[in-house]
Amino acid sequence: TGTNGKTTTTRMVGHILKLSGFHVGMTTSDGVYIDGELTVKGDMTGPWASHLVLRDPNVDAAVLETARGGIVRSGLGWRKCKVGAVLNIASDHLGMGGVNDLDELAEIKQVIAEVAQEYVVLNADDERAARMAEHSPGKPFWVTMNRENERVRRHIREQGKAVVLEEGLNGRMIVLYDGEEHIPVLWARQIPATVEGHALHNVQNAMFAAAIALALGISLENVRQGLRTFTTDFYQTPGRMNFYNEHPFRVLLDYAHNAHGMASMAQMVRDLTVHGRRIGVISAPGDRRDEDILDLARAAARGFDLLLVREDDNLRGRRPGEVGALLRQGLQAAGFPADRIADQIFAEEDAVQRALETARPGDLVVIFGDKLDRCWQQIVSFGRTAEAPVGGTPVAPIFASREQDLTPLPPVLAPESMPSTRSSRAGEHDD
Repeated sequence: TGTNGKTTTTRMVGHILKLSGFHVGMTTSDGVYIDGELTVKGDMTGPWASHLVLRDPNVDAAVLETARGGIVRSGLGWRKCKVGAVLNIASDHLGMGGVNDLDELAEIKQVIAEVAQEYVVLNADDERAARMAEHSPGKPFWVTMNRENERVRRHIREQGKAVVLEEGLNGRMIVLYDGEEHIPVLWARQIPATVEGHALHNVQNAMFAAAIALALGISLENVRQGLRTFTTDFYQTPGRMNFYNEHPFRVLLDYAHNAHGMASMAQMVRDLTVHGRRIGVISAPGDRRDEDILDLARAAARGFDLLLVREDDNLRGRRPGEVGALLRQGLQAAGFPADRIADQIFAEEDAVQRALETARPGDLVVIFGDKLDRCWQQIVSFGRTAEAPVGGTPVAPIFASREQDLTPLPPVLAPESMPSTRSSRAGEHDD
């Protein structure tokens, strides 16, 4: 469980286990999968979905993505697991289901640690997640992006296990510590899901997947092979870093829908080499608090040159235009120029269409979607009909000013001011 990264990590672990010869059952926010086959589609992160997997006679390894909502409504649906994992605790769904702050959210998610019998895999860089080690019968298996983390250093001296990200002369390396034994696992850039190491959130997800698999007794070589062969194409991980490269510009579809996820994506977008503009399409679920929507917009402001604001089909109790107005307010509060935000608030289909029409060769278009199948179909089919030729018929501009007249991005939002997460490897090719 965790606020972000659950689905990708679940799929990574399932992929590693399948390569290791197991018949894997998975529950995810996309559906229930048995041996890689989708058996039930939809958000399947609650106890009913877990029962479908655990009762299947063909399944000998269950990887269960477990969300806050299901735990609050109905509990886990199972009493014990060999390995439990808590990836992070960040702001999302607060003010819903009686969960009003991060401490209460952590209390809900702590149940995973409490039922983990052999190992509990925890984020050593997240204080709320780290404290859960005290409540688990399982031994802690730490994951950290900071090799100076004192909690992890002490744990290693006491012969514990940890997966650590370390800087080397040739880039970032994922390392396993088993006691004081130092075992290189993989260069981060060797994992396709990390986009040459630029997507630090997927580097972290891969580290969690490695720790979980190793805690389950999977060989290190199978872990390496699993991470090297796991990709984030739309049909394997819909809405999780799905690139489409068949237009004169690149398109990226993602499901980031809270400030924590958006901040990770914005940093990655700025870190990628893009020869044109970075165009974003953003939204937020209507049932989130005003402050959460504003925070998401502030996080998005750091990633893009031009932004389109849209709203979901289901407004979740909001008035039309209300979420869009909050997003615009958050962007401008972060210093993002008003004339770099498209004039109107779009429906999702319209926003995707207009972003694709606005793109030029060399641009990167990043679409944060809700109806993922529909978004992907729009992306793939764009330019294949007479009505929407790629680079064809001019369309009405969606920004108030001509591009040469747009307000420059303030220094704090300009690309050169963004902290680089680029690998230090010489000869890094463009993304």
